[in-house]
Amino acid sequence: LPIVAKAFEMEIVPADSIVAQIGETLILTCNTTGCASPRFSWRTQLDNPLGGTVNNHGTYSTLTMNPVSIVNSHPYLCTVFCGEKEKKEKSIKVELYSFPSDPIIEISPSLVAREPVTVICKIPDVYPSDRLEVLLKKEERILYKENFYQDTSTNTETKTVTYSFNLTAEDIGKNITCVAKLPIANKNFEPKERVTSQKLNANFGPQNTIITASPGSSPMEGDPLKLTCVTESNPPPQIVWRKRLADESIQHLIENNVLSIPHARFTDSGLYICEVINLVTNVTENATVDIVIQDGPKNTMISVVPATAVKEGETVTMKCTSSGNPAPVISWKKKAATGESEKIFKDATLTIQNIKSQDLGLYECEAYNQFGKEEKAVKLLVQVPPQNITVLVYPSENVKEGENVTITCSAYSNPPSQMVLRKAHQEKEIILPSVNGTFILYNVTKNDTGRYLLDVFNEVGSNIKVIEIAVAGRLEKTDQMIPLIVAFSCVAAIAVPVAAILIYVSRKAKINGSYSLVKALRLKV
Repeated sequence: LPIVAKAFEMEIVPADSIVAQIGETLILTCNTTGCASPRFSWRTQLDNPLGGTVNNHGTYSTLTMNPVSIVNSHPYLCTVFCGEKEKKEKSIKVELYSFPSDPIIEISPSLVAREPVTVICKIPDVYPSDRLEVLLKKEERILYKENFYQDTSTNTETKTVTYSFNLTAEDIGKNITCVAKLPIANKNFEPKERVTSQKLNANFGPQNTIITASPGSSPMEGDPLKLTCVTESNPPPQIVWRKRLADESIQHLIENNVLSIPHARFTDSGLYICEVINLVTNVTENATVDIVIQDGPKNTMISVVPATAVKEGETVTMKCTSSGNPAPVISWKKKAATGESEKIFKDATLTIQNIKSQDLGLYECEAYNQFGKEEKAVKLLVQVPPQNITVLVYPSENVKEGENVTITCSAYSNPPSQMVLRKAHQEKEIILPSVNGTFILYNVTKNDTGRYLLDVFNEVGSNIKVIEIAVAGRLEKTDQMIPLIVAFSCVAAIAVPVAAILIYVSRKAKINGSYSLVKALRLKV
């Protein structure tokens, strides 16, 4: 069979057109068949520089562009000559783009909450930039969008998008994303979208510091109490608990965000301070809470001025104090003779002016709130000097010798009075104490005639009554001194007769000088 020669043909690889990224290497190949010794020629339309290197390899030729640059953005024509008469040509269009790397995010200045922050997104060496679209997002929310449709750049350029906003504490940890798109139609290249994300990690705070109290700021005494200091801060702050004391000084407690009191006491009440310090931002913030421990009345006490025993006519002030929360309501009651208590005053301080004997008695202070009540009592004594003194002489102030004279005395006083009888203007004074307020002069004689002084006294005063006794004589009787039988036993007094006499003598001695006391008395039968 005869050998049929192949026809002369050519092709360019890749065919028709190619999209190349600036900076990379591009090789165009021109192949032939049916020609033993072809000659190749490469040129650009409008005869621009090739911008590459031609290498012939027998039946094919290559045009290598390393790297591809903007000058290679042309249609290229490959011409092949076979012998003297045959010639074939084919062209290929080289289209360029540049989208070599992901966007670069810069955030300035150093992040501090509540201050403006600027996000800068740079898209390096992009071409053609008039097709570039850029989105800035915070998480999935679009913050800003920009395109460069009006750009006239003829070479690669780094494009920059800038956006500013006020940073909040909620933004910390969220992603800022820059999405760059280069959507060139009918050009087959990847990727046409590049994405970069960066977390917001700002130094801020402390801010919005609060104290939470569990179970509340007014727990019952004995209950557990937990105070938690909550703040917004980055980096985490140093937390110090303090308490303001009654004298306005500050007590350091702990360095922790939680202050626990297992069993709250009334003394735990007060103003608590949570101090929050960010050592990076050098900012300090305080929060306070007033803790009031609730409890029933306690430590109820009564103070009396000037004393619990006062003289009639004086002023006495009784003050009742009690601790508890809410502050106890204080009222005063007086116990009646029946044993019943009658409410007389509703205030902490009870003042009785120009006090009288009927004001004496048992006074009760009642401290009350919704959690309970507590009572305290004080006995008030009103000291009254002897008064309303009544003296009876039996059978009369005029008697005969040999008769007995009975002198009876009654008086009102507090404490109870003591009574003594003495004869005035007597060289050797005889002091006679009473027996239940009664004095008896036995077998009186003329020598018993005279003025008698009845002294009624107690610790706060005395009163003297004068009695005139006249004794008529009997012929048979010889003059002699009739001793007096004296006994003493006051109903309300505790002291023995001798003690009563000594008290009286001592008191009188201090006032009027000394008195004599007959130690032995003779009885006349």
